[in-house]
Amino acid sequence: MPINVNNPEADALTRKFAQMAGVTITEAIVIAMKEAIAARRNAETPQQTAARLREKYGVALSPQAKTPLPQEAFDEMWGDR
Repeated sequence: MPINVNNPEADALTRKFAQMAGVTITEAIVIAMKEAIAARRNAETPQQTAARLREKYGVALSPQAKTPLPQEAFDEMWGDR
């Protein structure tokens, strides 16, 4: 199925990547999409990001911070009292 790109920036980026990689425009799109999908799959989760930042800045979670909030807290936030 053909892809029709009507965005000048997308066209320019694709052509530049194809030229840099020494591949056709179609191959450039396939390579770029595979790399983008792999990068998203390998991205850290929000919990991993938080843990990395806590470690970087020396922030420790107290036992209280690890305790889940009671249902009433969520009900109050959403006005479900």
